[in-house]
Amino acid sequence: MQEKPYFCPNCRSNRVKFSVIASYSQSFLKDALTGEVKETQDPSPVSESEPTIQCLVCSYVGNEMRFVKQAEREPRVTTETNPSYT
Repeated sequence: MQEKPYFCPNCRSNRVKFSVIASYSQSFLKDALTGEVKETQDPSPVSESEPTIQCLVCSYVGNEMRFVKQAEREPRVTTETNPSYT
């Protein structure tokens, strides 16, 4: 995952709550008549060119670059939160 800000391109309100979705492959053999699982192999991770990200506000799922590019198009504006009063 990149160390860059995200911004959900769907709900356009979330910049902080996300999850990364990992995929695994697991081979198995089934009995042709009963459907019973006869043999399984250990799961192995599926390599992906870039991570799949899910917005935890609206549940939108997309590749990481969609979230990064949206954050670049609409950057977070820093404002002073504690102004001095005279």
